[in-house]
Amino acid sequence: MSAPGPSFGRRSAPTLVPLRPSAPPKSEPPPPPQPPASSAPEEAIIELRNICLARLDPTAVAAMPEDRLTADVERLISEIATERRIQLNAREQRALAGELVDDILGLGPMEPLLEDESVSEIMVNGPEKTFIERSGKLMLSHVRFRDTQHLSNICQRIAAAVGRRIDEASPMVDARLRDGSRVNIVFPPLALDGPYVTIRKFGRKTIDFDQLVEWKAMSRQVARILQIASQARLNVIISGGTGSGKTTLLNALSRMIAPGERVVTVEDTAELQLQQPHVVRLETRPASLEGKGEVTQRDLMKNALRMRPDRIIIGEVRGAEAFDMLQAMNTGHDGSMSTIHANTTRDAVTRIENMVQMGQMGLPSRAIRTQIVSAIELIVQVERQRDGGRRVTQVTEVCGMEGDVITLNDLFQFEVQGEGPNGKLFGRYNVTRLPPSFMRRLTYFGLDKAWKAALDEVES
Repeated sequence: MSAPGPSFGRRSAPTLVPLRPSAPPKSEPPPPPQPPASSAPEEAIIELRNICLARLDPTAVAAMPEDRLTADVERLISEIATERRIQLNAREQRALAGELVDDILGLGPMEPLLEDESVSEIMVNGPEKTFIERSGKLMLSHVRFRDTQHLSNICQRIAAAVGRRIDEASPMVDARLRDGSRVNIVFPPLALDGPYVTIRKFGRKTIDFDQLVEWKAMSRQVARILQIASQARLNVIISGGTGSGKTTLLNALSRMIAPGERVVTVEDTAELQLQQPHVVRLETRPASLEGKGEVTQRDLMKNALRMRPDRIIIGEVRGAEAFDMLQAMNTGHDGSMSTIHANTTRDAVTRIENMVQMGQMGLPSRAIRTQIVSAIELIVQVERQRDGGRRVTQVTEVCGMEGDVITLNDLFQFEVQGEGPNGKLFGRYNVTRLPPSFMRRLTYFGLDKAWKAALDEVES
């Protein structure tokens, strides 16, 4: 099959010819249907593919539009098949041409999965097994790579596109595709069954609160509360497990930021999709081959404070940069946001304290907790539940301290009430009516009545 329109890993420039093969039919990738068998022997197909690649000029191919390249490759395959007396029908020639074009301009056999909007994650466990996530559920796809070298070449192309390297000397890398999809690659000798690739796809459409409500990730009232929190410039931490939707929710929250504000983002791998006109994006850099030149999130955080930000958004806090995040939130950068891996909002507070201690060993626990209380106002917990759905399960206010203990108040807590006939969970949010500790800030922004109205709506 010929490769479809513009895709995640592709070039598109106008002028001339290709690179290498792959194998899935363009059908939707459900669990393991096998690709159609060719009328020609496998050895003949490999020979045909190799001769075709040898006759193509890589320089000309790189600059060629996809439709013209596909037609030229298909014609070349037909000529070589006639010369070598390899029997291929028109459908098989088109499929082989599509594989070659996918290899040259995209990510080989993964291209159909990247173009399928119902697939949210792609997990390659060596050349023989590729799993996908669709609607929150994992399933085996039909995608196969020719061999380990084929998969390795694609991995190296992904890393090189963002100025990084992946090989036995540097066997782990985080990268991204052109659309912002996040990629993690593990190479042998760490990967025992060939290279492992995990791609977290980014949707082509920006997701807002209306979309999240439609997906039942939260109720409309909870969405309204989170919108008010962003507009009132509360410092918010989004907590959750891997793949629970933390970055998606952070992107939705950021849409409430006024266009006149200067926003500085700090990320390990750039994946935030902010829509404001005044956004400064910073990304970490790994060390070079000589072990020099590394720029960490902590370095970027320190520099961000000198860039006159109105808000600082950290993609994910993982280490000692937690201390600098608290410092920023405590020094006039209200409305800052970040994400963290934790199972509950209480765990999130504990993890932040532990991460601060990673970089500031001399600080007493009480001093760290005091900083947390004065810096963070709201923690939102998201969870991927057993039905595959991602939901906001807690919205927690950081109230203050009682003795040496940080006190939290759950403004909303999701309670599962049952399971529908379609296997989807349903439930309701329990609401706390106590006035939040940041009520003065809500009043200052004229949002106190809207906050109370949203709470009343939840109860009704």
